[in-house]
Amino acid sequence: MTDARTGGRAAARRGGGTSSQTPSASGGDVQYGGRAAARKSRKRGKGGRKKVVLIVALVLLTPLVAGGGYLGYTAWKLDHNIKSDNLFNGTTGNAGVEKADAFGRTPINLLVIGSDGRDNKADCKIGGDCGPGANADVEMVVHISADRSNATVMSIPRDLETELPACTDAKTGAHRDAGTGMINSVLTYGPGCSVAAIHQLTGIPIDHFAMIDFSGVVNMSDAVGGVSVCVDNNVYDPYSHLKLKKGTHVLKGLAALEFVRTRHGFGNGGDLGRADAQHIFLTQTINAMKSSKTFTNPGRMLSLATAATKALTVDSKLKSITSLLGLADDLNKVPTDRMTFTTMQTGADPADPNRLVIAAGAQTLFNSISNDQSLTTATGKATAAGASATASAAASAAPTYKSVPSSQIAVRVENGSTTPGRATALHDALVQQGYSSNSTIGNAPSNTVKTTSIEYGTGRLDNAKQVAASLGLPASALKQTTGTKVTLVIGADWPSGLVFPGGTAKAPAVNTKVALNNASAKTGNQVNTCAHVGTQDTVSLPGYGGMTPIRAYALSPKVKDSAP
Repeated sequence: MTDARTGGRAAARRGGGTSSQTPSASGGDVQYGGRAAARKSRKRGKGGRKKVVLIVALVLLTPLVAGGGYLGYTAWKLDHNIKSDNLFNGTTGNAGVEKADAFGRTPINLLVIGSDGRDNKADCKIGGDCGPGANADVEMVVHISADRSNATVMSIPRDLETELPACTDAKTGAHRDAGTGMINSVLTYGPGCSVAAIHQLTGIPIDHFAMIDFSGVVNMSDAVGGVSVCVDNNVYDPYSHLKLKKGTHVLKGLAALEFVRTRHGFGNGGDLGRADAQHIFLTQTINAMKSSKTFTNPGRMLSLATAATKALTVDSKLKSITSLLGLADDLNKVPTDRMTFTTMQTGADPADPNRLVIAAGAQTLFNSISNDQSLTTATGKATAAGASATASAAASAAPTYKSVPSSQIAVRVENGSTTPGRATALHDALVQQGYSSNSTIGNAPSNTVKTTSIEYGTGRLDNAKQVAASLGLPASALKQTTGTKVTLVIGADWPSGLVFPGGTAKAPAVNTKVALNNASAKTGNQVNTCAHVGTQDTVSLPGYGGMTPIRAYALSPKVKDSAP
């Protein structure tokens, strides 16, 4: 059994995929955030609005470290370039809270957003239909471990349809009710709504966000002298205008923008192929910066810093060069071979093949980030959570009990909080720890339970204590009821995370093979990997039907290549 509060789709499932601000005629959930509502005048798909992505914070911020002393001279100018907004626009809950490890260190999770908004002259000049409204064309969670030894960059496809939270934009007052919709649509209600949506989807605490616009991608690629990328075949995507022949090219300005926003040219013509190409672009950029003279060239450093800060909108805690430099310093400590680039696992939506839904392995990937576990060694073995931010040394405070194999204990997990997805997340965490696969999920009788509890029937006290110890719940959470089941009832006092706030348990180690399966994973030292040009009919040209981007290149000799 699955319900809307556990992250299930049945209760809020829409037919057809358009947005609505009002409840459906059948009394179901409010349908959430389609593209028509977010941008009335813009079209999606062929010939429609163009796409843009963010050069992730690893590119935006890392080079600022080397120029710290020089940038100090002009910091007051750069501070004025940076725009800020609220971190969290959800109407309930928060963006999650990191937990310190035994040394008092905490991880950092940064949501990086690429906006497709064209509400200024610079972005409109680049192309596309201008006007108000914006969607998130790219969302990446950048996780930096508590000990700064490793990092994970996880892409979330913009076509993902999922449960979305109610949000209110503090600046405009615009409001949307909770319901089902595409993950990118909530940016219309401020980046703080995107933070709320990503936290609800993944359970990962979000500490900061950084958002960039069209012109920032163009100007920064110019500032670093171009980025070298490879394509494994000729490619022409008439929608993004990317046109490259097979081989390696140095991309600058608009060519870089065309590459990172191309979706019809790579893979199967969707978000997944584009995300993989973006990871290649990021890897090449990071390595180029670290090996080039960008860091030692004051003029280039200032040009890059100026381009980055003018294009940035960040949360209020990051709105200064000093704060950005601190984050950049943390990022710069991570070796490239310990940066893992992934895309969350998704599958085609059975009701709409143009959209994606969460797939097997995604929750395990989310858990690995929440648990602060490195993914740089994908051996398939369940590894210790290292510098886990959710670990605690006070295990002795857990209730004592007569232990039995966890596989013999089936737990009913019920969501009594107002946070969707909580039952699913904690059910999966328990199964990951070895509890019975016959454990189930569902709704509590009330969705406004204040306090989390573990209910147990006759003869099940020791089992209930064992579950409590695994999750960090205190003995006071145990409640005897009738029957023979062990039931975890999640309350509003546990809105996120896999260990109860203030609890004594250590987060379960995550099987890295499961976390990385079908996640297109690569590490930051894998340079010179070529983007895979699609072999399906994903594009078209005037006078022709559908065709591959390879054939489109052959049929367009008069169209100038994006780069030599």
